[in-house]
Amino acid sequence: MQNTLFDGARRTTVRVRLTRGSARAAVVLALLAGALGIPAEHLTPAAQADPAALRGPLSTVGRYIVDANGQRVKLKSGNWHGSSGTWQGNGSDEDDANNFAGETGHRAPLGLDRVPMGQLIADFRALGFNSIRLPFSNEMMGDARPVRGLTANPGLNGLTPLEVFDRAVAALTDAGLAVILNNHTTATRWCCAVDGSERWNSGQSTEKWIEDWAFLAARYRSNPGVVGADLRNEVRRDTWDNPNWGLGDKHDWAAAAERAGNRILADANPNLLIMIEGINWSGIPTDLTWHDRPILKPLKDLSATLVRSHKLVYAAHFYGYIGPKHTGASGWGETHDARFRELARGELFAAMDTLAGYAATTPDRHFTAPVWISEFGIGKDAEAQDRAWFANMVDFLIERDLDFAYWPVVGFQHGDQGNQWGLVRYDTDGAVRRAVDADDWRAPHIQRLLAHDGTTGPVAPVRTWSMLSARHADDNASLRAASDWDAGARKLACPDDQRLIGITSRGQGGLCTDATQAALWQPDTRATVVKQELVTTDWARGFTKYQCADGQFMIGYSLRGDSVSAVLCAPGRIPLAGAGRTLWADRGDTRPASGEGGDYATGYYKAQCDANEYAAGIGFSRGILRGGHPDALYCRAL
Repeated sequence: MQNTLFDGARRTTVRVRLTRGSARAAVVLALLAGALGIPAEHLTPAAQADPAALRGPLSTVGRYIVDANGQRVKLKSGNWHGSSGTWQGNGSDEDDANNFAGETGHRAPLGLDRVPMGQLIADFRALGFNSIRLPFSNEMMGDARPVRGLTANPGLNGLTPLEVFDRAVAALTDAGLAVILNNHTTATRWCCAVDGSERWNSGQSTEKWIEDWAFLAARYRSNPGVVGADLRNEVRRDTWDNPNWGLGDKHDWAAAAERAGNRILADANPNLLIMIEGINWSGIPTDLTWHDRPILKPLKDLSATLVRSHKLVYAAHFYGYIGPKHTGASGWGETHDARFRELARGELFAAMDTLAGYAATTPDRHFTAPVWISEFGIGKDAEAQDRAWFANMVDFLIERDLDFAYWPVVGFQHGDQGNQWGLVRYDTDGAVRRAVDADDWRAPHIQRLLAHDGTTGPVAPVRTWSMLSARHADDNASLRAASDWDAGARKLACPDDQRLIGITSRGQGGLCTDATQAALWQPDTRATVVKQELVTTDWARGFTKYQCADGQFMIGYSLRGDSVSAVLCAPGRIPLAGAGRTLWADRGDTRPASGEGGDYATGYYKAQCDANEYAAGIGFSRGILRGGHPDALYCRAL
């Protein structure tokens, strides 16, 4: 057995040849605890000796997260905030003195000034969590000022915030808890309003934000307990501008999230899940102006496609004091829209399904993916209406079998005052009060939520669909094709384990799938770009036809304006020469009646092969009226 103990920054690894649960083990651990001044119940076996440890790499199958053996993994996470500056100042003496509800993070995860890190993490595990969402700020990565004030962990004082963050990551994963990294803020300061951290590129460039993610993801690549990257917290409007989902400008969150996720998966850390939150707020919050909380509603029209197609998880936040169109503010910024806590149970469930839940519970669509409710929470001192909302919220998570992360795990206590939201609350003398205490009304709800496993065991494979959109830029999701396989043209290409199966009349989108035949591409081969007509069958008389050779299938196509420029073909790992048929994209939708895959290009005519076919070519007219846009799709049987 190996035990990793933490006393401040001191990390002691003790190897003893003991049988788990033996009397000798108990005696030795008690002696070790006494030597290090840590309560014996807070000694947590290292993850490699702990069968309950949550380890990556994780991936997704339809709406579920699975481990390397295909077993369902349900993220039962808690938020351990502080390194992002949430609910604290920027680390200056003045801001530390004027903190919120007595919470001072010292630019480090909260609680380290009151109790040893080992105790904190043991308390997390005792509650029943299997993972921790660990927020950080972009400022943290370059902050050279030494951390101070961590009186219960003196060995951490003098380190930089990033070094303390490293210690927290190591301690959590050594204890068997998985870590999901969360970019919470730009600066290390309070969140979340009009505060300079509204978007990923608030106070910094998109390029800097992506480079920060690549740096941090690579930093923990060798740690299998770091399983996810939650790209940005609560993307929202600043004073002047809204974020958007798909407009192609500098505030396009869908495009930025894809870029960051692909950078991480392509080279920095291909093992990570990529968590993408929806848009938390848009519009000006008055009764006279448009405003909305879109969250994940836009996925129906534009879902994300990553270069590794089984790594995507969507995320959303729900609190009782906010609403589908309510900011959560009181006074300035408050409207007469309903808050979630004011909705009847049926209305509440319907609203949360519309905003987020549908992406997990609607199968066989391009947007189908796990949904992780990465923030929800309530105070111990909540009144009746909020208590009713929380009970319904827990019911929703259980009934929909969604992954979740409670906010926050750690709180502070000052007698009967302080932050009552934490599930584990530490007084100034280190005394601890937990959500399982008899006087905490939340206890039965937290206990039944953490006890609920939902679907367990092996998850049966399901077919996957991915949407491509090139309205504003390339959507090139292939790692095996050259990044600029048709220079100067706008390119669409499927992930390498999928094939193209649908196109749009104006060439702005496509649909990919692994239905019937997964990973159809022959290993160790390259893609072929076809820019001339080489066909043996005239499957679209009077139209120019770009077609893959026998034995190859389409994985993408390219455009100049709306005009076809080339098709991209890959060699199949099985013989491909089935019977062909032509579908037309210029005369209406020619998609399967079942609607499999979903509407991947709302407002455009589409042609889509059946799930037991593959796309082999595109036909188009070079006439002035038609302008060369895709008119026909050649489908062949697998």
